[in-house]
Amino acid sequence: MSSLSRSPTPADLSITPRDMRFGRDDRQGRWWLNGDPIASTFHTALSVTFPRGEAMFIEAVKAHRDGVPEKLAREIRAFTQQEVIHSREHVVFNKKAAEAGYDLSELEDDVNQVLDLIKTRPQIVNLMATIALEHYTAMMAAVMLREDSMYAGAEPEWAALWKWHAIEEIEHKGVAYDTWLHATKDWSRFRRWRAKAVMMLLVTSRFWPKRVKGMKALLKQDGLTGWRVTARIWWYLLGTPGVLRKSFFPWLSYFMPGFHPWNHDDRALIGKYESDYADAIMPAHSSKPELAAAAA
Repeated sequence: MSSLSRSPTPADLSITPRDMRFGRDDRQGRWWLNGDPIASTFHTALSVTFPRGEAMFIEAVKAHRDGVPEKLAREIRAFTQQEVIHSREHVVFNKKAAEAGYDLSELEDDVNQVLDLIKTRPQIVNLMATIALEHYTAMMAAVMLREDSMYAGAEPEWAALWKWHAIEEIEHKGVAYDTWLHATKDWSRFRRWRAKAVMMLLVTSRFWPKRVKGMKALLKQDGLTGWRVTARIWWYLLGTPGVLRKSFFPWLSYFMPGFHPWNHDDRALIGKYESDYADAIMPAHSSKPELAAAAA
């Protein structure tokens, strides 16, 4: 337990599920983010991964929760509730994208193939993949909240969804990692570092190529193909707003000895938007059967 006892997760951190519902009565424009097909399809391609991906995160963390300290046990329950709600809202978002005319089956098949393969791996491997992907979501969430222009001109309901999701990704960014420290408490520091570093390299080798592939599949349905479209995709990732470029140093920090997601405390980004969702905060012990069952 020595590594977990030294975790820099803030002692006063509050992980607060916010039971938000977005866009039930709204249509979604194909290019809902300021009329920009590149920005819009980036988010849609990412959203397709969330319902099944976040279910995998939940199962990977819950599989290693036996014997964790009570504080971490509470955080795992709150993490689970947040992720269940995220999955629910992205099912709606994806349905709205389909209603706008996008065929998401190619992207969904790609996600299903990866996650079906993950199911055959040992649970500790799934937890390693989870901590790497949770670091990705936290990195991108920070960019989404820090850059005021990120959602300028977006359809308000969907901009609100992504900001809400980003807040909670930052809030629970250390839960899977602290669970990993607990699960590997008997490992040497080098063994732990090597395992998570190799997994991050494997995740990275697939993450961005698959997002670009998904964007191209959606843009092709809009009649947008060719090298100019590819160039615009990479400009979005590396130029403006530069989600990939601005994530590079946080990504690199993952390989440093002593890394922990809370070595960088960016809760100020949560405070920037938290009041927008104050009315939707769930009680500490949810009475909603589906959320209580998921956290159990």
